[in-house]
Amino acid sequence: MARAIWDGKVLRFRSGRLVHAPAWFIGKLPAHALDGELWLGRGRFDLLSGIVRKTEPLDDEWRQLKYMIFELPKAAGTFSERAQRIREIAAKTNWPQLVAVEQFRVADRVGLTRKLDEVVRGGGEGLMLHLADAPYVTGRSDVLIKLKPLQDTEAVILEHVPGKGKYRDVIGALRVRSHDGKSFLIGTGFTDQVRKNPPPVGTTITYTYRGLTPTGLPRFASYLRVREDF
Repeated sequence: MARAIWDGKVLRFRSGRLVHAPAWFIGKLPAHALDGELWLGRGRFDLLSGIVRKTEPLDDEWRQLKYMIFELPKAAGTFSERAQRIREIAAKTNWPQLVAVEQFRVADRVGLTRKLDEVVRGGGEGLMLHLADAPYVTGRSDVLIKLKPLQDTEAVILEHVPGKGKYRDVIGALRVRSHDGKSFLIGTGFTDQVRKNPPPVGTTITYTYRGLTPTGLPRFASYLRVREDF
């Protein structure tokens, strides 16, 4: 998915850059400010990225996309109330490419685990848990939590570490710096193409991990992808 924010007039990526969507796509969006993600299907991020990056959009490609809405920027009310308003906006717009993201409740931890397993089996990364009575907030917050089998976060590449043995002449690892300033090596998760042509130093990447060591470093850190803010 590619995060996209609609202010009622202009569609932009999270970075603030303009999304060059076709005029007919923009024309279908309601006057309400919306926050969501452009979506092509699970496991198709690279193809989606190629489509939405183009400054000259192709109609046939954009007809495959959906704009999946999960928030109303700066709107009043609790999250439950905003979710209901999103459903009403999508129904009133009556356009298959504008979709209200499904919101649901679970009875207990067992139900939550079952739902997470269901989503992961279907190819999803995990769930977003939102506090039902929370007001609208921006940025990282304890009212919105990611729940995934693997945790993930971002780091900045500091150095390309040369490989050895079968990885001679390509990278063996990336030395990165986390949000809290700690540096460490990521040596797994790379495709052959990434090992041959690693992201440049200074690039922000997303990596997965399984908890932290006693010194605060990620356990089993594995490269996932370049973070796409477009």
